[in-house]
Amino acid sequence: MAGKSYAIIMAGGKGERFWPLSTSKHPKQVLSLVGGKPLLVLAVERLKGLIPPGRILVITSKDLVKVTAKTVPALPKENIIGEPFGRDTAAVCALASGIIKARDPNGLFCVLTADHVITDITKFQQNINDSLHLAATADILITIGIKPTFPSTGFGYIETGNVIKAAGKTTFLKALRFVEKPDKKQAEKYIVSGNFCWNSGMFVCSVTSMQNALARHAPQLLKMANRMEKAAGTNHFNSILANEYSKLEKISFDYAVMEKSDNIIMAKASFKWDDVGSWTALENHFTKDNNGNVIVGISEILDSFSNIVVSNDRLTALLGVRDLVVVQAEDATLVCHKDKAQEVKKMVQLLMKNRKYKSLL
Repeated sequence: MAGKSYAIIMAGGKGERFWPLSTSKHPKQVLSLVGGKPLLVLAVERLKGLIPPGRILVITSKDLVKVTAKTVPALPKENIIGEPFGRDTAAVCALASGIIKARDPNGLFCVLTADHVITDITKFQQNINDSLHLAATADILITIGIKPTFPSTGFGYIETGNVIKAAGKTTFLKALRFVEKPDKKQAEKYIVSGNFCWNSGMFVCSVTSMQNALARHAPQLLKMANRMEKAAGTNHFNSILANEYSKLEKISFDYAVMEKSDNIIMAKASFKWDDVGSWTALENHFTKDNNGNVIVGISEILDSFSNIVVSNDRLTALLGVRDLVVVQAEDATLVCHKDKAQEVKKMVQLLMKNRKYKSLL
């Protein structure tokens, strides 16, 4: 007998590629980058009518619990879980299974992220709902795959096999293997083959299937999940969590479980998806001017082409430049070439070496 459905939203990232607006105290997921609302708010809102707020859990950093609670006040405070330190997505999935099992041993859940932009909410809910129903029928793990629109070298890929018959409107296929971020030549081959999808990093399964997979491939994580199940709802939860996390290696769910498992099904997403990985992603969500510039906020541009400008509280003027990202924050300004947008994280790491910049990071 299947239990109730839950959602886990992963919201622990620092969003360093969106510096200087995204900082450790006010990261990417609580910023209104697109859609007019914080990304985390949009992530919660697109579950409306599918999973009630009482069964939506946000797993974030312990330092972000307060700002997260303030950002999504509709969620019960006990549903916002603060990790003592980051141990990547495998730990999140294991922790989620323990917490949900304490509430409902037969529970089903989806693991989502706080920093994706998803449109076609009806199709998204259809895919998640169909996946939850399928997850209730067998010992399987379901991953959400995105049909590639270009040969991306920034995403992992999933190679797919035969179609799996299932109720609902979603197409399910056997997942054959996971492939790390390829070079452009290999990515182009994947696109031509038609057998590969982007790996969205979203999963759906039952508590039982998750813990069966942990038992087979990551027993240390299952031990942690079992201990956190017993600690759930107690005053000792955070101290026990800190002790358990200190024993864990940092590893993704893909590496720890998915790549080793032979019971993976891929749900083919029918919704539009963007992981909003760097400032250049804004080009997908804002209208460009006649010269290809994206302007968010207050800017005047003369003889300049194909730039991205974010300047909400002050005037930023561009003259005679092209292909730049210019971002104004309260105490810092970023100027970089669009080709280097993925490397803003390197700048943050450089600044971290100088203590005088600590308050800006």
